[in-house]
Amino acid sequence: MASLNVGNLGEYLREQRRNAQLSLRQLADAAGVSNPYLSQIERGLRKPSADILQQLAKALRISAETLYVQAGMLDEREREELETRAVILADPSINERQKQVLLQIYESFRKENALDTESTESTERAGDTEAAVTAVTAERDTGGAGGDSGPGNLRGSSGGSSTTDGSAATPPSN
Repeated sequence: MASLNVGNLGEYLREQRRNAQLSLRQLADAAGVSNPYLSQIERGLRKPSADILQQLAKALRISAETLYVQAGMLDEREREELETRAVILADPSINERQKQVLLQIYESFRKENALDTESTESTERAGDTEAAVTAVTAERDTGGAGGDSGPGNLRGSSGGSSTTDGSAATPPSN
């Protein structure tokens, strides 16, 4: 009747309870669940809801996300991301604007390191391809010579060309 994930959860809960030096009855009381129900969870006979796991985590003073992973409700990578976000948001030494900036930087690093889903990666690749095509088309349209410095022209106002990365290109020859 018990699944492997529930059994692992039960073993993990028992280990955490023993590390906290709590009896089954003490943990059940602290978490607001019945003693027999907690015993069944530890033996792998019951699969608790996310709410019960949260109550148990609070009583054990551990992360609820850790219990969600043990119960198979959340994967490890999601847990790590949630914990990182929670730590940033809970830090009283930085203001809300700073928290948002940190979260944006964190997310950009995750994307850069390809930790996001494939759909996000393919969307970014499509955006990069579009930008490259736009740059090549603009350079082709200007022919590297003459013209104004309008939006489709890579030519600077000094009469020479510049590249999209800000480095100077060779001036046009007449």
